[in-house]
Amino acid sequence: MSKAIVLDDNFVRLNEIQLPARYDTIKEHNLYLYVKSYLAGIRTNGAHTKTRGKVSGGGKKPWSQKGGGRARAGSITSPVFVGGGVSHGPNNNKNYNIKINKKQKKLALEYALKQKAQENRLFVIRSINVESGKTKDAYKKFEILQQKNVLFVTQISDEKTFLAFRNLQSCYLVDANELNAYLVARFRSIVIEQAVFDDIIKRG
Repeated sequence: MSKAIVLDDNFVRLNEIQLPARYDTIKEHNLYLYVKSYLAGIRTNGAHTKTRGKVSGGGKKPWSQKGGGRARAGSITSPVFVGGGVSHGPNNNKNYNIKINKKQKKLALEYALKQKAQENRLFVIRSINVESGKTKDAYKKFEILQQKNVLFVTQISDEKTFLAFRNLQSCYLVDANELNAYLVARFRSIVIEQAVFDDIIKRG
């Protein structure tokens, strides 16, 4: 069974919480589909070429139809000319989005959390808030945890907590509504507030 590690307010280990048994039956393919969809959604579609109909010029026939010893040509916008249109080139109208349903999104997140729990890198804490708003105080919590590349998930982060974590290079702070399977899979360790964790468990 997969278990999350429970921390006290000082980020010291208290005990463990067992994830629901159904988490162990979730297939990895759900996470694969979500990550594929997520990356497709943020893909930059900047490559764009002009067809011969969109290239300027070409109103006049380059040379006579016959008598010049050259192949016939009707317009310099033809792809055979330098500066002409491009045949079968990339177009920025292409849609790379891949749709997946809500159930697969939920299963992908649950599988990603289960994976972190099996690696002993899923931590649950009552609150992540840093009341002072100072980066050094946020770093102290991160240092006690002794983990690298950590995703902190809070119910709703206040401005001071956001400022405290903003400049920590090995940390990333998100609200519960921003949490997704891609972020969980990308970061090495996850620290999640108890309220958020309970809400995810109840969804099943």
